[in-house]
Amino acid sequence: MKKSPETYPWQFAPVGGTVRVKITSGEDIRNLYQLDRKLWTVLSCPTEGLEFDAKTLKLIDVDGDGKIRVDEVIKTSQWITRILKDANLLLQEADSLKLEDFNAEDPDGARLQASARQILKNLGLEKEEIALEDTADNTRIFAETQFNGDGIITPASAPDEATATLIGTIASLASAVDRSGAAGITAEQIEAFYAACADYEAWQAAGTPEVFPFGDKTADALASVQALQPKVADYFMRCKLINFDAAISGAVDVSVDQIAAIEGNLSEAAAQIGLQPLAKPAADGKLNLKAVNPAWKASVDAMVALTGLKEETLSEADWNALVGKFAPYTAWMDAKKGAEVEGLGLEAVKAVLKEDKKAALLALVEKDKAEEANALSIEEVDKVLRLNKYFYRFLNNYAVLADFYDPSHKAMFQAGRLYIDQRSTDLCVKVAGPSPEIASLSGMYILYCSCVSEKLGKSFNIAAVLTDGDVDGIRVGKNAVFYDRDGNDYTAKVSAIVENPISVRQAFWTPYKKVARMVNDRIDKKAAEKNEKSMAGLTEATNKTADGQAPAAPFDIAKYAGIFAAVGMAVGFIGVALAGVASVLKDLTWWQILVIVAVVLLLISGPSMFIAWRKLRTRDLGPVLNANGWAINAKSLVRVKFGKTLTSLAKFPKLASVDPAARRRKAWGWILGILAVALIACVVLYFLGIIQLG
Repeated sequence: MKKSPETYPWQFAPVGGTVRVKITSGEDIRNLYQLDRKLWTVLSCPTEGLEFDAKTLKLIDVDGDGKIRVDEVIKTSQWITRILKDANLLLQEADSLKLEDFNAEDPDGARLQASARQILKNLGLEKEEIALEDTADNTRIFAETQFNGDGIITPASAPDEATATLIGTIASLASAVDRSGAAGITAEQIEAFYAACADYEAWQAAGTPEVFPFGDKTADALASVQALQPKVADYFMRCKLINFDAAISGAVDVSVDQIAAIEGNLSEAAAQIGLQPLAKPAADGKLNLKAVNPAWKASVDAMVALTGLKEETLSEADWNALVGKFAPYTAWMDAKKGAEVEGLGLEAVKAVLKEDKKAALLALVEKDKAEEANALSIEEVDKVLRLNKYFYRFLNNYAVLADFYDPSHKAMFQAGRLYIDQRSTDLCVKVAGPSPEIASLSGMYILYCSCVSEKLGKSFNIAAVLTDGDVDGIRVGKNAVFYDRDGNDYTAKVSAIVENPISVRQAFWTPYKKVARMVNDRIDKKAAEKNEKSMAGLTEATNKTADGQAPAAPFDIAKYAGIFAAVGMAVGFIGVALAGVASVLKDLTWWQILVIVAVVLLLISGPSMFIAWRKLRTRDLGPVLNANGWAINAKSLVRVKFGKTLTSLAKFPKLASVDPAARRRKAWGWILGILAVALIACVVLYFLGIIQLG
């Protein structure tokens, strides 16, 4: 008996910074329709770009719009829990079902149970259990079936050999692929075939003797006349021009110069010779068939033989009369119908029409269509098996998002693993492209990378989230390697970065790194300016010397006295500051000194650490998924401890260097670092008035 929405005892648990419903039983899945929409973690997700069984996603996407919404999940849950005798089977995620697991008390369950038995029978399997591998290939299931409900008949559907041959003949002209994988024919193709046969026979019957002026040679005779027609028309026009003005005769006659210009063997220059007139134009306007251009001699002789011409000369009227004889034939050819069956031959077409198996073939199609419900039920068994295996896992990625927070599983939006800068991250989501303005709301440090595999011919973009380690070596354009969930590797390149804190430890050092970076940039800038001025001065002095001018003035100690004085003052300031610090500290105990140091460090790094701590507590995966087409309905926090499980840093053993110089460099590095921190502390204490100069 179903519980009402008010009484169903949902259980809840804290997951990812918010309270979420727990789905731990088949009854929970059966009653999803009673769960308030506001309590679902996801309201919509795309069907593309996910690491999940693609067929199952399409089955859940009932309306086929590429988005899976809550209503579609509820419909699926109600359907599958009604088909199965025990809904708790969904939690086992098995890829097979016993036939007795189908709910035979439900009409659809009983129908699908029978279809499962039919599948096993079609496959020649004697067992009481059906698996996904049994339903994965429709072609294999329907390979031996005579009728399978798709409205396509094959030779295997025929009751006798003659009908099977006829189906094969029609399929050779136009076919459709049957569920069995064989070539077959539809009702439309049968109708079209018989219509073409009738048209072709009627057209052939209209071909009376009057249509063929030269008998069986009419087609060849027409082809020979059409091949010469442009050249003959050209010849008669040249003759007319001579009659118009005799002075034109030289211009329209054979060009001696063009013939003379042909080099080499003239027998190999037929194409060039053929450009000349068909024959020497004459004032009487007649074509001498015995004296034509050698390049056209063979064509003229063939035309004469096929048309039976007796005269040696032809006037334009004679030529037009010859062409006119083909008018009935060309009109008949233009009216040709049923060309698609012409290859069968007229006698075969007549035999097909005489036997007239059209009605019998259409009856076979209707018989095949009558099996449509059974065939669809067979395909529906595959739906049952896929939901039995994958639906509970889908719910853990949709209604709850539990898989993302479970170390033993990966969420279906996690595309793979990115290796970059001595670390790897498993929080990689396929995206359409960089979307910093949306993803920055997540508070996470995100690398947008373009991934390309020339071997697979695939490319896509990912948003990779870094949740541990330093980012000093990360920059746009940096190369990395991405591995998808199947282990295929891709060349990855950072295309955009959304900067946010990664850890409080990193935030502690951020102010010092910024100061060091600023000082380093200024030093580089000043050094570059000095170098540029020095090079310019040296070039100018060299040019003056080369031109015979007096060399530059000698070194002026007074000029640089100010510079030395400034350097001395800076050194003196540091010395006085250190002396002031020493004078203050000499009267303090060790723990008071530690407190002062701690206060100074807190003043410098505290704000940065506080901002980082606040952001790290509120890092949210939701905006990243929203940018990829999801509709996230609840917070999905990625706090520090959990974040460390998503990003793995390189770990090296501690090795003592065998190089004394390297040890000294390391020691000096520590000394310089301590001095830098001490200097910054002095400056801060000075501005706070704790120490005085002079």
